[in-house]
Amino acid sequence: MSPSSPYSDLNRPPLSEGSLRSVLVRPGRLVTDLRVVAETGSTNADLRELALAGAPEGTVIVAEHQTAGRGRLDRAWTSPPRSSLMLSVLLRPTEVPARRWPWLPLLTGCAVVEALAATAGVESSLKWPNDVLLDGRKLCGILLERVETSTGPAAVVGVGLNVSTVGNELPVTTATSLRMAGASTTDRATLLVAIVRTVEALYWGWRAAGGDPETDGGGLRAAYRRRCATVGRDVRVQVGPDRFVEGTAVDVDVEGRLVVRTADGDQALGAGDVVHVR
Repeated sequence: MSPSSPYSDLNRPPLSEGSLRSVLVRPGRLVTDLRVVAETGSTNADLRELALAGAPEGTVIVAEHQTAGRGRLDRAWTSPPRSSLMLSVLLRPTEVPARRWPWLPLLTGCAVVEALAATAGVESSLKWPNDVLLDGRKLCGILLERVETSTGPAAVVGVGLNVSTVGNELPVTTATSLRMAGASTTDRATLLVAIVRTVEALYWGWRAAGGDPETDGGGLRAAYRRRCATVGRDVRVQVGPDRFVEGTAVDVDVEGRLVVRTADGDQALGAGDVVHVR
């Protein structure tokens, strides 16, 4: 299909739960259960409820349409049915110290960038802490939620990737999609399998290292810094309702915090809304 072809239901085909399960749900692999739902408010909210009910690590929910999708700071994010890839993955890295869990969205971002390069021919970058950018525009958002369950803490990691959306379908002008970028594929099943398998590989290495991003097999911290478009940029970071930190982003430390060099010295920020200052 040509990138200039008009999009319709015929070229936004539904995902096949059976086909995806046959590929991803295998003994000894990360994915233990996979569900495709036609419509939901939020895959993260749905998976949170399953986690509280005792769902195992590796449970995945994929939605054809989200009516109440959100990102950080409860920002709404909507797109037409079957135009995006929206999924949430349940992880239970109970042997990893809590201070290392902020690496999970960064790890997922690395996985998305790696999978898109290998599968769709798209070279993207990361905006700390949870966005994937393409030519400075948002292509994908990642949201981490920690859930306290009766069987221990769990992490719900949500991914929202713009696949076949076109300009007037995007909620903001600062976003883009794989279709708009001329990606070599916009097949959501292909993209889903690639992303999940890459998350699996990075997650196993990180978890085996006790969450240490420098001694894990893949060198997660080095990989993240290499792909991070925030490091080296002048930034303005909102860290509270009326509090901002301005300076130059110089590093991402071993705890996954953004290190900003300010007039008053270096500050390590564990969370915040980042604006890349031109």
